[in-house]
Amino acid sequence: MAGNTIWTIKKLITWTTHYFQQHGLESPRLDAELLLAHVLHKSRIYLYTDFDEIVEPSELARYREYIKKRVSGISTAAIIGEKEFMGLTFQVNEHVLIPRPDTETWLEKVIQYHRGEPGLKVADLGTGSGAILLSFLYYCKEDTGVGVDISDDALAVAEENGKKLSLDHRVAWRKGDYLTALEEGEVFDGILTNPPYIPSGDIPGLQKEVQHEPALALDGGKDGLDFYRKLADSAASHLKDGGFLAMEFGIHQADEVRKLFEDSGDYDSFEIIKDYGGIERALYCRKKENE
Repeated sequence: MAGNTIWTIKKLITWTTHYFQQHGLESPRLDAELLLAHVLHKSRIYLYTDFDEIVEPSELARYREYIKKRVSGISTAAIIGEKEFMGLTFQVNEHVLIPRPDTETWLEKVIQYHRGEPGLKVADLGTGSGAILLSFLYYCKEDTGVGVDISDDALAVAEENGKKLSLDHRVAWRKGDYLTALEEGEVFDGILTNPPYIPSGDIPGLQKEVQHEPALALDGGKDGLDFYRKLADSAASHLKDGGFLAMEFGIHQADEVRKLFEDSGDYDSFEIIKDYGGIERALYCRKKENE
């Protein structure tokens, strides 16, 4: 990027898209637009309507720094500090897992199932940015929830997101190690979770963007199933009869995860939910009713 060149919005987007392509990024044009729009404090539409605008030197310098971060493996969302999820904007940073479209697919279904049941109380284990729980509460207008995370930094992000969405009066944030943060005898109408499910040995081979995210949100133990075993052992004691459990898992983990919960004897109404690519992505089930 020559220093004496007059850089318009259009020229910058074209150059950056090509540069990102050379570095093998999956969405070079989108990344270029999102980063520049953030630098200019404008919408992406503005980049198309005012494409001949000359970018100021100070803005150009900041954009260069963003480009360097992006090709180093830091995600666009982490660079600009926000991510769209379920039609909402969430603050994110290096302390939380970046919300992904794959998670939207199963969460949308869960919301559809329960948005007509006012007064539910749900828990989100490993809440991170709070995106799952806050999205549920945003669309299920009369429900309340508890978000659990072991990280103070993650809980700070979640709390800020709750305030920005004006949901802070309907949500409580709690520090703790997964199910152990729930009080003895405390029960919910539903438990949501996107737990760590990457086998420990696979983490070094993940995409650079993912490796910049917190290891606590990724590492699921030797076979990736540590947190599902904890859920299968103890989650039922924190669910009302008929209460639901919805959890994301990794590719090729569907059968093993389902078996854990079937073998527990505590659940029925099993459903495997696929993502937009047709990949099995989440398990939904309900605690058996007492006969």
